[in-house]
Amino acid sequence: MESSESLRNKCAACYRQFNRLDHLVDHMRTSYHSVHEPTCGICKKHCRSFESLREHLIGPLPKVECAKIFSVRGCNLCLDIFSSPNALRVHRGTCQLSRGSVGGLVSRMASLGIQDELNSGTRGSQVVALGCKMVGGGTDGSLDLCARVCLIDEHENIIFHTYVKPQIPVTNYRYESTGIRPEFLRDAMPVKQVQRKIQDFLCNGEPTWKIRSRGGKARILVGHGLDHDLDCLQIEYPTLMMRDTAKYPPLMKTSKLSNSLKYLTQAYLGYEIQTGMQDPYEDCVATMRLYMRMRNQNHGMENYPLASDPQNRNNFASWRQNELERMAPEEMLQISRSDYNCWCLDTKESP
Repeated sequence: MESSESLRNKCAACYRQFNRLDHLVDHMRTSYHSVHEPTCGICKKHCRSFESLREHLIGPLPKVECAKIFSVRGCNLCLDIFSSPNALRVHRGTCQLSRGSVGGLVSRMASLGIQDELNSGTRGSQVVALGCKMVGGGTDGSLDLCARVCLIDEHENIIFHTYVKPQIPVTNYRYESTGIRPEFLRDAMPVKQVQRKIQDFLCNGEPTWKIRSRGGKARILVGHGLDHDLDCLQIEYPTLMMRDTAKYPPLMKTSKLSNSLKYLTQAYLGYEIQTGMQDPYEDCVATMRLYMRMRNQNHGMENYPLASDPQNRNNFASWRQNELERMAPEEMLQISRSDYNCWCLDTKESP
């Protein structure tokens, strides 16, 4: 049984204990605990990432009580806990893609062809995913040059799909993984034209400087390693409109490094990608599915969800130290806010 003093110095989110109350306050000031963190469905411990939560439940040294329940009623993909083994079986039918749906994806990819005009039927989509395949340039072929690009909507319909002609000579087509041959790029669309088409579609009539996170016409862009892809396409787009599965804190490693898209797809969607020749459409589908899974999480909603919101900037100000030390750990957790934009907020109505 824990003493009342140790409970008072125990973080209400991650359950870390401190010798002194002021150390707990310092921890809350820098941890940015919130309702948006991955949380154990059994003991309610907050984790910084799903990888950390996975270690808590099924890692080499899991929490014994939680691991026991999870082994019977836990989903190894979304890490949720269900009321019974039967409820878990029903859930798995929607959480894990079957081999049939993966096969359907492959057959769809085989018949896609190239669509180098923007699909007018998908112009209303406000969330799109981008995928690129790179060939090599430079004397040693190590310089990434975009040679194929794909853009899809949230229903996995193709908006734009074309080969891209780089501005400098290709010295390595990386055929084993890209399937791209020299003749595919001979009459391909120049990168400048691709850049203009995609940029115009993303901005949707809004000047780049005027784009805001909610309430505007510009589209949310989903992808993996978006900074690199956009740089290769020479496209500038506001970070506030980008949803990058390589940078999203809940999807990162416990070391705060990025996971590969191949790993994320297997770990959270339940199927394999990038086995052999790769298609950017496959990457688009994987990133869009990961985004939708993260976006559809049911988190509590606050009026001002970010620590950087002006209304929250003084929540843990140093001049409030005495007041904060008089608070119970649960009270400090109530005023703590996230330091990243949770994707579930994309479903929130614009003010």
